[in-house]
Amino acid sequence: MTARPANSHQARILRLLRDEGPNSRAQLGELVNLSRSKLAVEVDRLTEIGLVVNDGLAASRGGRRSHNVRLAPELRFLGIDIGATSVDVAVTNAELEVLGHLSQPIDVREGPVAVFEQVLDMAGKLKAAGLAEGFDGAGVGIPGPVRFPEGVPVAPPIMPGWDSFPIREALSQDLGCPVMVDNDVNLMALGEQHVGVARSVGDFLCVKIGTGIGCGIVVGGEVHRGVTGSAGDIGHIQVDPHGHPCTCGNRGCLEAHFSGAALARNALAAVESGHAGELADRLANSGTLTAADVAAAAAAGDALAIDLIREGGGLVGQVIAGLVSFFNPGLVVVGGGVTGLGHSLLAAIRTQVYRRSLPLATRNLPIVLSELGSQAGVIGAARLITDRVFSPA
Repeated sequence: MTARPANSHQARILRLLRDEGPNSRAQLGELVNLSRSKLAVEVDRLTEIGLVVNDGLAASRGGRRSHNVRLAPELRFLGIDIGATSVDVAVTNAELEVLGHLSQPIDVREGPVAVFEQVLDMAGKLKAAGLAEGFDGAGVGIPGPVRFPEGVPVAPPIMPGWDSFPIREALSQDLGCPVMVDNDVNLMALGEQHVGVARSVGDFLCVKIGTGIGCGIVVGGEVHRGVTGSAGDIGHIQVDPHGHPCTCGNRGCLEAHFSGAALARNALAAVESGHAGELADRLANSGTLTAADVAAAAAAGDALAIDLIREGGGLVGQVIAGLVSFFNPGLVVVGGGVTGLGHSLLAAIRTQVYRRSLPLATRNLPIVLSELGSQAGVIGAARLITDRVFSPA
């Protein structure tokens, strides 16, 4: 089991080294407001337990040169991002640099035992590639509500068989390391905060559009999870009281009208009702339609595909506009599988937000696509577990 820092000063040093990279003892002392002698004591203790190492001499600042300090290079963390139809597993070092990343399709409806068999197999492949001898911690994201303190899913609508499954305990036993579990969109927000487009923003929304729709809420640099861990579940905000039935049991939820599955359903219905064009050709060739087909058809100029994206993006923008008026964020990041729809989707969202929200809230509000793609979730998962490991025991 990886050693833990003994106090808040040591924890602050570890997190600074994780977020900013190697630094000199002199600069670290200034950042954590410790005297040279006190800092030396804390760094020496962290060195003794194997969490940091000396890394040569720092550049001269006048007088005696200070030593650089960095996180131990052999530390390894596992990031696991489970989606409804795919899973990403990555190994990072302590500075959250991705050293190896695997992705493969899954069906989350097969249940936790089947899914974690695949996850453990992927982790084994990364170890066999020489990227890690073992893991110092693992973070896991799942596409459903999580009771965060216990790391337990609670009645996830698209995850039959997962309710109350003890993910943290089961996976910790299999991997031999501490494990933390959170909703996947919260981890996406952490990834964007660490190395993505939200790196310099303290208050932002991170909207993930895929098989489901969720929103990570970051306030003052910290993820806001709510009292029970269900904050940000915007996919189940009603946009049409007489609309499509949703997996949650209600009708007219945003997720039921615009998600990967809803987009494919609407495209199929439109083509079967007589619409011709690129989507009709794709259906004839493959016998089915997916959100990826809609994206490809829109890129080829198919009018039906473009209209479907604009209509769905308008619904998402309608919900985000309400969030912007309520929360007044400094940034909105849009990510997830459906963001393959690109700038047509983003334009529809922006139009609704800028039209519906007050000018004071939107005057300097960027609404942008994620640039990290599938790495956002695994980096966020590694960030989550390092937050735990780099906290006092």
